[in-house]
Amino acid sequence: MNRRSFIQNTALTFGALTFAQKNLLASLFEDPWKIKMLTDSIGIFTERGGTIGFMLSKKGIAVVDTQFPDQSKHLIDELKKRGTKPIKLLINTHHHGDHTSGNIAFKGIAETIVAHTNSKLNQETVAKQNKSEDKQLYPDITFTDKWKKKIGSEKISLHYFGAAHTNGDSLVHFEHANIVHMGDLVFNRRHPYVDRPGGANIKSWIQVLEKALGKFSNDTQYIFGHAGTGYEVTGKADDLRAFQNYLGNVLQFTEKEMKAGKTKEELLKAISIPGSEEWKGDGIFRPLTAAWEELGGK
Repeated sequence: MNRRSFIQNTALTFGALTFAQKNLLASLFEDPWKIKMLTDSIGIFTERGGTIGFMLSKKGIAVVDTQFPDQSKHLIDELKKRGTKPIKLLINTHHHGDHTSGNIAFKGIAETIVAHTNSKLNQETVAKQNKSEDKQLYPDITFTDKWKKKIGSEKISLHYFGAAHTNGDSLVHFEHANIVHMGDLVFNRRHPYVDRPGGANIKSWIQVLEKALGKFSNDTQYIFGHAGTGYEVTGKADDLRAFQNYLGNVLQFTEKEMKAGKTKEELLKAISIPGSEEWKGDGIFRPLTAAWEELGGK
């Protein structure tokens, strides 16, 4: 079949498909990742894992989190299309694999990798346990409370407010743009993972969000690590307050059930958190289990 006939036949076949079939066929030719620019210079990359943030400037590029190796390669390829500036800074918000496994793709590319001290320690501990040290690229700079770097006209400041999702969660503030990458400090209408072996604490998490709300303004735009179906991985202060309220409701509900004599198994049969019914889908056992343990349940 010659090229002209192939194009004609393909067009006729495509025209005979239903709307749903056309959408499905079109999706097969789409990239599995999405890039959304929040400003002219700051954007987010989503594919598989925690949301990646990035900043472009004439002086260089900054990247926040890395998902997995294949996903980071996709991101790096996309960044190359947007210019030839070096990747000056790679930031890990915390140590979990869906945020740091892609670090290895930046080997020899990123000039500096920075994370909270506990985040690096946790990453090393997990890698040793999993015998995957050869697949890791660790931060070469760590901080305890605050760290800052200027790239071009943007000041990037990292803050640590205490134990929350882990004991090493960084908030990444692009000061000029007034955008904060929260990592997994916010799960937007999705039940969170609470990493108690990694130092997580729900009561402290609530206070960390309170400190964030006090530090940043109502106009601040936030990037979240994860979101539930139908919700965005970006939002405003009201979304932080909603998640803060959700965490409080998790503790309150768990404590009420414990005082009523419920067993852990009975608690985990719950299908929603009273007062926070927007949080739907699977995974409710994760925060409930963590709350049970935090409140002294056995």
